[in-house]
Amino acid sequence: MKYPKLSLFILSFIVAYFIFSYRSFAAVHNTLILLGYFGTFVTGILYAYGFTAPSATAILLILPAHQNIVFAGLVAGLGALLSDLIIFLFIRHSFTDEIERLSKEKFLQRIARNSSTTIQRYVLMTLAGFLIASPLPTEIGVTLMASLKNTSPKQFAVMAYLLHITGIFIVLFFGSRIPS
Repeated sequence: MKYPKLSLFILSFIVAYFIFSYRSFAAVHNTLILLGYFGTFVTGILYAYGFTAPSATAILLILPAHQNIVFAGLVAGLGALLSDLIIFLFIRHSFTDEIERLSKEKFLQRIARNSSTTIQRYVLMTLAGFLIASPLPTEIGVTLMASLKNTSPKQFAVMAYLLHITGIFIVLFFGSRIPS
């Protein structure tokens, strides 16, 4: 197998998706609401992972009826940031060899020859930013950011936090428009 770590990483998300997608999480929703802002922080952690993002989004939609939207967004953003930093550092330190090998693949080399490095960087950062801000699989966006060698963990943390709170505030805003 050419990319065993990346393959196992992707497989773990597929398995987790099937495990978590066929169960009712009403008890989890209720517990997180009862935990107050700590539950909001945990919801932020769940928001950052592709297989738990749908449940976290559902919780965020009902939070405005129970909490201050601004504070809830900032707290949930911190939870999502914690998850992203774990992924970022894990990818940066554990997958370096496979990311290097993947970057030397012919199809990626062809794309690299046909576009400037600056354009590639902006396209990758835009795609990563969209994935991080949305309740889509954040892991892919974080992996894209981690593959950019000149992005420091501090720069990543600032960008990821701002992107997450933007996405979370949008979800909370729509949740505040739902009649109680």
